[in-house]
Amino acid sequence: MEGGLLFGFTEEQISDFGVTFGLGGLMLYMLFIIGEIAWKSKAGKTGTFVLFFVLSFGMVGFIAKSIIQKIWGI
Repeated sequence: MEGGLLFGFTEEQISDFGVTFGLGGLMLYMLFIIGEIAWKSKAGKTGTFVLFFVLSFGMVGFIAKSIIQKIWGI
């Protein structure tokens, strides 16, 4: 590795890509799992809404952090 590059990318670029798209993919997978839980338990409309709201609320913090970083240029 010359100059800290791997395939022409720096370590910072690779980790930023992994955090952004890797965790984004995991979030989509978690939403799929929540949908499966709601479907298999026959939760109904209200139960499905509660499942999605409560179980995916932690993702909101990660998304908000990303948006704040973009806005403030951090």
